[in-house]
Amino acid sequence: MEPTMFDLADYKIDVTNVFRNASPATLVEESLRYEKGATLADTGALIAYSGDKTGRSPKDKRVVRHADSADDVWWGPINIGLDETAFFVNRERAIDYLNTRERLYVVDAFAGWDPDYRLKVRVICARPYHALFMHNMLIRPTNEELQDFGEPDCVILNAGAFPANRYTTGMTSKTSVDLSLERREVVILGTQYAGEMKKAVFTLMNYLMPRQEVLPMHCSATAARDSERSSILFGLSGTGKTTLSADPQRELIGDDEHCWTDQGIFNIEGGCYAKAIYLTAEAEPQIFDALRYGAVLENVVYDKADHHVDFDDSSITENTRGAYPINYIPNARIPCTAGHPSDVIFLTCDAFGVLPPVSRLTREQAEYHFISGYTAKVAGTEVGVTEPEATFSPCFGGPFLVWHPGKYAQLLSKRITDHHANVWLINTGWIGGAYGEGHRIELKHTRTILDAIHSGTLADAPLEQEAWFGLSVVTACPGVPDKILVPRNTWKDPAAYDATARKLATLFHDNFKNFADGVTKAVLAAGPAAQGSGV
Repeated sequence: MEPTMFDLADYKIDVTNVFRNASPATLVEESLRYEKGATLADTGALIAYSGDKTGRSPKDKRVVRHADSADDVWWGPINIGLDETAFFVNRERAIDYLNTRERLYVVDAFAGWDPDYRLKVRVICARPYHALFMHNMLIRPTNEELQDFGEPDCVILNAGAFPANRYTTGMTSKTSVDLSLERREVVILGTQYAGEMKKAVFTLMNYLMPRQEVLPMHCSATAARDSERSSILFGLSGTGKTTLSADPQRELIGDDEHCWTDQGIFNIEGGCYAKAIYLTAEAEPQIFDALRYGAVLENVVYDKADHHVDFDDSSITENTRGAYPINYIPNARIPCTAGHPSDVIFLTCDAFGVLPPVSRLTREQAEYHFISGYTAKVAGTEVGVTEPEATFSPCFGGPFLVWHPGKYAQLLSKRITDHHANVWLINTGWIGGAYGEGHRIELKHTRTILDAIHSGTLADAPLEQEAWFGLSVVTACPGVPDKILVPRNTWKDPAAYDATARKLATLFHDNFKNFADGVTKAVLAAGPAAQGSGV
């Protein structure tokens, strides 16, 4: 495909050579020609590198303070306010940089498979690998839809190779990802990590959807074959959200971002962005096979002789990633929509080794654990994180929230109640001890637990209430050793388990003080501090 004279004059960009919605083949060719270090893996996937930043930079995200939205935004360390004048300074800086490029790439595509709620997104970028990434991650329009695309609802100006000016008001580094809710524009400076673009779209959806009483969710989703009943899995990166959604026995709706409406659920994206570290064909065959021609492999190490990727090599980053269209998964349901979930599952990677492999939650516990969003950051997912550490991320997606977490929790609670969904907490983290002493629960056991939830087997499973969190622990699951289901029994020293459980319960209690004013007494009572033998 030859460059077009696509008109970017509305953005004061006058570059002549502009590729609009170029084919994957063209973008691969452009990447191999112009991207430093880009090459093809032996599977045909494009290998590309994001430079210094190999993970998101959440501390550098800014939201423009504007009178029309200021009362809606949950201001603080997640949503750091930015003066509108500073936004325009950064915007002009980005445009000035884009105007210095000989060639630019435009991706016009959709966010949201439900046509009643989808956004028209325009990405303007200088790197062909970024264009291929967003071609994969957004919903690709047909030729007819592209001809009638019109004005976009959201624009991303990606000038990530050019730094922000530290002396611009509100800047604390050379990296800045700025969002204007009123203009529906995103300006990226000082980071070339591709994931910033997709999460910028998700952040905007997190603002717009609740205004229509729609719940945006950081979750994966599957559906039973020949059924509209679905299942959703919440969890931060590294908890298994993508891995566990790649289930050949079910249809994949999506691996990361969804919305729950009065009609059911829909995927926001048109592709998947899977962690690639330690990937094997045996453990995750669907994801492994999807990383072929047209896919992007980000920041991986490969053998220079045969271009075979070493997925065990974390010398660049542990946050190696693969981005591919969702139709690369054979059992993906397209369009990516389904009915109301029968099961809502919270995934947590418990680095303390305290929480059980699976427990059933009441509606009040569901709200409590959703707002808490406990897990462990996985090495490399964010800049500066080199090993797992305990963290709390509200709604299992704190960096992408715009409203107060209570608003999302109320929407979730209403959906669970209205549609009689079962709620489960699954620990994909450590058993037999904390990180460094115990070991991570085997993926095959977590998959077996998930299968039992989907089949309905666990609905009548025996339960035992544990002392520290008041959780109804499942004590028997076909195909899973009973001895690993009750965490205290897996520790060599039960007293050490109790001490660690007390510590974690205290952390939960202290964290929830930030949200106590916005929940009911019943939800407060669902936390560990309410248990007699707990804190």
